[in-house]
Amino acid sequence: MAATPQNPAATTPRRKVSRHRGEGQWAAGHHTPLNGNEQFKKDDDGLNVRTRIETIYSKRGFDSIDPNDLRGRMRWWGLYTQRKPGIDGGKTAILEPEELDDKYFMLRVRIDGGRLTTQQLRVIGEISEEFARGSADVTDRQNIQLHWIRIEDVPEIWNRLEAVGLSTTEACGDCPRVVIGSPVAGIAEDEIIDGSWAIDEIHERYIGSKEFSNLPRKFKTAISGSPLLDVVHEINDIAFVGVEHPEHGPGFDLWVGGGLSTNPKLGVRLGAWVPLDEVPEVWAGVVGIFRDWGYRRLRTRARLKFLVADWGPEKFRQVLEDDYLERKLVDGPAPAEPSGRWRDHVGVHRQKDGLFYVGFAPRVGRVDGTTLTKIAEVAEAHGSGRVRTTVEQKMIILDVEEAQVQPLVEALEALDLTAKPSPFRRGTMACTGIEYCKLAIVETKARGSQLIDELERRIPEFDEPLTINLNGCPNACARIQVADIGLKGQLMLNDQGEQVEGYQVHLGGALGLEAGFGRKVRGLKVTSEELPDYVERVLKRFQAEREEGERFAAWASRASEEALS
Repeated sequence: MAATPQNPAATTPRRKVSRHRGEGQWAAGHHTPLNGNEQFKKDDDGLNVRTRIETIYSKRGFDSIDPNDLRGRMRWWGLYTQRKPGIDGGKTAILEPEELDDKYFMLRVRIDGGRLTTQQLRVIGEISEEFARGSADVTDRQNIQLHWIRIEDVPEIWNRLEAVGLSTTEACGDCPRVVIGSPVAGIAEDEIIDGSWAIDEIHERYIGSKEFSNLPRKFKTAISGSPLLDVVHEINDIAFVGVEHPEHGPGFDLWVGGGLSTNPKLGVRLGAWVPLDEVPEVWAGVVGIFRDWGYRRLRTRARLKFLVADWGPEKFRQVLEDDYLERKLVDGPAPAEPSGRWRDHVGVHRQKDGLFYVGFAPRVGRVDGTTLTKIAEVAEAHGSGRVRTTVEQKMIILDVEEAQVQPLVEALEALDLTAKPSPFRRGTMACTGIEYCKLAIVETKARGSQLIDELERRIPEFDEPLTINLNGCPNACARIQVADIGLKGQLMLNDQGEQVEGYQVHLGGALGLEAGFGRKVRGLKVTSEELPDYVERVLKRFQAEREEGERFAAWASRASEEALS
C-alpha cells in the first residue's frame, strides 16, 4: 500500500505495544515475574523444598541441589550457604555465587519472642557440638545461628529441634520472619501488656502457611508491651508497641514501614490502638497489603517501607481498614519515651512475682555449643528452666530465687558471661561478618571482641550507656545507622597505600529516645587496626565536651567534624 497523508502508518514503523508492568504489584494485575527471585517463587513455593531436602538432597549430597533451591527456596527453612574460607573481601562483589558458596550451611533456629526452655537450649547446644563444629551465635533478632551444617545432617537436626518444639520454618526467605518480643514478657514489674499470646497466635495461624509464604521480600515483626521499648520497633516492617488507652485500657500502638539496609527508614505510626485479641488479625491485614501491593519488580525496592513511604500512613491505614479488616480501627495514643537508659535487660531485676531475672552479656553474641548447654545447666540449678534471648545479642535467665541470685551471677562469670558488663561489652554488637557471610567485606565478630578488650583497658572509668555496632557490609544487619557508633565495613587504603579492612563511621544514631540515623562525617573512615585508637579518641572528647546529662548521640549531633575525626 502506498503511503498517503491519510495512511501515515504505511511509512511509520509499528511500535511494539506492551502492557505497563509497573512495580510488579499483584493487586494491580501484574503477576508476571519480573526478576529471577519472583520466577523461582512462582515456579514452586519455598516451603515445598523441605520434601526435596529430606528425600533427595540429604541422601545424594550437596552437588545434587538445584541452584534455585540452593540459593533461593532453602532459605524458607532457615538454610543459607556460607562463605567459602579464604576468600577476601575484595572478591565479594566479583565472584559468582557458586564461587563464593561453601558446601556447608548456616542454619537459623527460629525463636519467636526469644523464649526458650532449658531443654530446648540444651538441644541446640548438642546440635552445635555434634553437627556444627561447636558454632553458635545469638542474633539481634533473638534467633540462634549455627554454621558448618552439612545437607546430609539437616533432617536429623530438624527431628531433634521439632521434638522439643523448635523449628527453622521461615527463619529466612521472602516470608514472615521470626516475631521478636519482649524477653521479659509476662514477668516484668513495669510491663504495660503481655504480648505473648499474640506471638503464639501469629505463629500458630500463619507461620508455615502458604497464605503468606510468597511475599515481595522478608517481613519483620516486633511485639512488646514493655515501657523500655525493648524490641527496636522503629525498624520493623510492623510493630505493636504497648500503650495505655485512656478509655480502653492497655493495648498496642501500631507502627509500619521501618527497615535499615542501604535505604534506611524509620517506621511510622498509623495512629491506631489495637487490643491484644485483635493483634493477629491486624498483623495478617498488614502482611496481606505487603503481599498484594508490595513492589516485586526490583529487589532493592521490595520492602514494605517503600510502599509506606509512597502511600503515606493515612492511605495505608485506609486500605488496611477498608479492604483487609473491613472495619475501622480505634484511634490511640503514642507510646511514652522509654523508661530506662538501657533496653537490654542485662543485670539483676525483680519480677512481678517477687522472683528475679538475670540478664548477661556474651561477647558480640558469640557463644558455642558447650556454653549453651552449660547455660542450660546453670539456669536449671538456679532458676526454673526458662531462658530468653534479646534483640541486643544478650541472654536472660528467669525465675531466680533471691538466695540464688549471687550464686547464679558467679556461675555465669565462670563462663565469661557477665551480668555486670562494662558499657563496652554491654553495648557492642556485630553481625556475622566475613568469617561466614557471602555478602561481607570485613571481619566483625573477632574485631568487636578485641575492641571491647581495648576499650575496657584504655577507658576503665567510662560508665555511660553506649552502643557500638559493627557490620561487615552495607546491609546493616547489625543496625549501624541507629548506633551511637556505627561501623560499616569496607576496604580502604592505609597510610602506606595498601588495601586493608576498615569501616565507614556513623555517629549519633539512636532508637527509642529521639530516634534517628547517625551522622556521617565526610571522608571519615578508619582502618581495622586503627579502630581502638579512633574510638578511644572520640569517647575522650565526648567526656571532655559533654554537657551535664548529655548522651553521646546528642553530643555527636552537635560536635564539630574535627572533634569527631
